[in-house]
Amino acid sequence: MTRLTIGSGLNENNRLPNSQIIIVGQGSYLKNLEFGKLSSKLVGVNEEVFKEATSRLSRFSVIPLYLNLAKVVSLPSESSRHNSPSNADALFRELKSTSIAEGIKKLSVVLFSPFDHVLAHVAAVSKAFPTYSRKTKKNFLEDIDIEIVVTNEKKLSENDVKFLNSMGKYMTICANQVDAPCNEFNSEVFANEAAKMVDELDADISKTIIVGEELKEKGFGGIYNVGKAAIHPPIFAAFSYTPSGASKNFALVGKGIVYDTGGMQIKTKTMMPSMKNDMAGAAALLGAFCTLPDDIITMLSGKTVEISNTDSEGRLVLADGVYYAKHSLKADVIIDMATLTGAQPFATGRIHGGVMTNSEEWENKAMKAGKASGDLVHPLIFAPDLHFLDLNSQVADMKNTNLGSMIGAPSSVAGLFIASHIDFAKDSNWVHFDIATPAFNDERSTAFGIPLICKLLGEYVEANVAK
Repeated sequence: MTRLTIGSGLNENNRLPNSQIIIVGQGSYLKNLEFGKLSSKLVGVNEEVFKEATSRLSRFSVIPLYLNLAKVVSLPSESSRHNSPSNADALFRELKSTSIAEGIKKLSVVLFSPFDHVLAHVAAVSKAFPTYSRKTKKNFLEDIDIEIVVTNEKKLSENDVKFLNSMGKYMTICANQVDAPCNEFNSEVFANEAAKMVDELDADISKTIIVGEELKEKGFGGIYNVGKAAIHPPIFAAFSYTPSGASKNFALVGKGIVYDTGGMQIKTKTMMPSMKNDMAGAAALLGAFCTLPDDIITMLSGKTVEISNTDSEGRLVLADGVYYAKHSLKADVIIDMATLTGAQPFATGRIHGGVMTNSEEWENKAMKAGKASGDLVHPLIFAPDLHFLDLNSQVADMKNTNLGSMIGAPSSVAGLFIASHIDFAKDSNWVHFDIATPAFNDERSTAFGIPLICKLLGEYVEANVAK
């Protein structure tokens, strides 16, 4: 697997021609950059060539420096109000299109970034080079080094660098898990990997693992019915950490369906490929399921649900999860994340995820965190008094969907289904992220959501780069 290393300052050991080098920064900064700062890395490039190249930088441009081994990427210094000031998406897309020269085993990405843009730029680099592969011909990078030079008065601390390395590491792990097919990464493997990752944290973390028929016995009707027909059993996994002095209780709830066939209302031959990715919002269970249309199931909340579409299964899983978070974990803030609806890009586009919440404060926090992290999000409508009627059932407390006959936007109604199992979060704060399209790019995982959560909850960690 490719090693990702993030450091403060330039690494003089990474130089041409043994390393491929990408220099990134705002054009206004790069045009005034002294060649002497990079001369030891750019072996074979003289000051005249460097100055001529940087003088041609425009608002967003890419200039080659040395064959296909070195280039300069100029980022805009301005952005629209719903974009990230870091222009992290533009950086990600440029890096994603970068071809690694034959025989090169190390890539050095030099980031000249304002302090407030560092996390978003590191995340963009971490997303751009997926490492999962089962190709028999190996021609992959062994190392990606991100070298950060902060361009304003703030400096990266040791805690900042440690935090960024952890974020990059888990983005790589997340992407590999999402990209793996379910014949390698089924529900049991997923749960075991999650438990292993928790053990490696060397902290006092309690585990609750509920498997198969025990889910039915304990009332997890959503999770059980979604996964009961699979070869590998459905699994609920909860990991809890209580640091000393904690004053607020957060719960993060993810949907971990490792393959979404659509169930009895099966997806077509063109829609089913890539559904290994349906666990990108990830918790711990399987989704090749045998709930039937018109079935009525009882959820962990005690509410009954008429199944009107078996392919709207993710909300069943999340509903059990958020109920557990509120009533068993006593969470003050419940944050759920999932690749939930195919309608999400029609609501917020393919770059922005959707955020839905009962709290205007948390909606603003989520949008701010999205801009700061580069994982952009935009609000979905939260209006249960207007739109929950779309899920009326003649025979149960609600339907799981009502496609074709809804007043509300499908992504919003899906979110309301989840919220209804915690009484629309009347006594708590609930934040729902639908990341159906930004979680992937060109059939590969982007690990979307990790940088977003790092910024959203950054005030609770000892790293200024996350605040």
